[in-house]
Amino acid sequence: MESLLALTNYFYQTFDLAGQAFVKFLTWEMGLLVIAGTLLGMAIGMLPGLTATMGVALLTTITFKMEHDSALIILICLYVGAIYGGSRSAILLNIPGTPANAATTLDGHPLAMAGKAGPAMGIATTGSFFGTMIGMFFLATVAPILAEYALQFQTHEFFWLALFGILISGQLTAMEDPLKGWIAGFLGLAVAMVGQEGLYMTNRFTFGYTEMQGGINLIPAMVGAFGFSEVISVMYNRRAEVVKSSAALRDVIPKFVDVIKYRRTIARSGLLGTIIGVIPGVGEDIGAWVSYAAARRVSKEKEKFGKGSVEGLMAAETGNSAAAPGALIPVLTLGIPGSAPAAVLLAAMVIHGVKPGPMIMIESPNIIYEVVVMMLFAAAAILVLGIMVTPLLIKVLAVRRERLMPVVFVLCVIGSYAIQQRMFDVWVMVLFGVGGFLLREMKYPMAPLVLGIVLGDIFDKSFRRSWLIIDGEFSFYFTRPISVVLMALCVITVVMSFSPTRTLILRGLSVFRLSYWRRKKDG
Repeated sequence: MESLLALTNYFYQTFDLAGQAFVKFLTWEMGLLVIAGTLLGMAIGMLPGLTATMGVALLTTITFKMEHDSALIILICLYVGAIYGGSRSAILLNIPGTPANAATTLDGHPLAMAGKAGPAMGIATTGSFFGTMIGMFFLATVAPILAEYALQFQTHEFFWLALFGILISGQLTAMEDPLKGWIAGFLGLAVAMVGQEGLYMTNRFTFGYTEMQGGINLIPAMVGAFGFSEVISVMYNRRAEVVKSSAALRDVIPKFVDVIKYRRTIARSGLLGTIIGVIPGVGEDIGAWVSYAAARRVSKEKEKFGKGSVEGLMAAETGNSAAAPGALIPVLTLGIPGSAPAAVLLAAMVIHGVKPGPMIMIESPNIIYEVVVMMLFAAAAILVLGIMVTPLLIKVLAVRRERLMPVVFVLCVIGSYAIQQRMFDVWVMVLFGVGGFLLREMKYPMAPLVLGIVLGDIFDKSFRRSWLIIDGEFSFYFTRPISVVLMALCVITVVMSFSPTRTLILRGLSVFRLSYWRRKKDG
């Protein structure tokens, strides 16, 4: 009875705080920001190469003087809108607008080639809406509980959590060669070591430059890695073709029967996408692929996947959209981003005076529910605007990327300079742009690099404080259950990344299972 009463009280407080946040943002000013942010995000997502991360990073530099409520709602709407908007070019051009929409091309483009571009975009819109809503539900219910549980995390646990984030991000964003992902992640950690260290304020890797004593600012580094590197990439690669496409409004409206038919796919993909989003540094693209693979595994129409499956398209778009609110769960509760766009949102929150982390439910519990309401508005916006203005926004695809890149470059320079008004940040942006381009050409993922910069401060301070506390006794880690679990996850991640070891372990498990069933059958 006491448990039921506590659960009832918890949900009452949740709905009360969410209701207060809903009333707070139910104004025409916020409505205009929601529309503007979502439309801008959809346009950015539709244009191949203009990723959600780059859009959020550029807009962060423009909104840093706004009130934190206004800035966060337009950034979150742009984030959600960009993840959704990438499905437009994925369906029509077979080119994912963002990496999160790569799985969408498998069935979206075949549907378009079969004359079903409008219905395919309607299905993608429905999947994105339900995926965002499912992720939003878990953000509202899981984040407060995780925030209270996160109070048990101390420096020992945060060190292993940061290391696990780098390892799992490197593995899942570079499936063919996890070593490249780990190298990118540890390069990010190395960048985070530049400047005065946090315990004794000793200069590290500054090479005599006063500007480097404050460290490398995340925003110029992000703008360079995702923005300026794309400008160089467009200049380096061959010219993209201009696309002429159209779709009638009546074709984009999704059919109710399709939504009901694939309700289990929506629920499963939403749950998987949210779980993938929570894992530090993994991102929406992995959420889409995992959801797509799971849908194909249990589908009764496996033969249609890759040839124009409505179920496959629904799974991919639901999974990547659910990962977006899922990625904000560790941001708000642990101060660790679940994806590259979430890393920029984390920086934006800090700029605007919001302090994510384990103390958020004590210092400002309303922030979580305000973000939940922002996600709700963003989901409603992509549903309505995605159907109403898609025929118009498709014309954006006719704009040559070469004509957009000068504008992107100007925004990169202005955005990097505007934060602290120093040319050093502009040069940081240029350096990371060139470096990011070279790494991308060598097939190194960018997400672990950015995550390494974000987690570098946590990793460094937690490691050094931990060893000062335990006086160099590594065995102390084994006395803390959370540390043991995180250590085990790190070891498993590394071991299972190597094919021979993974094959040997799986073969051993198969032999053990077979012998177990034989003994059970004989006995």
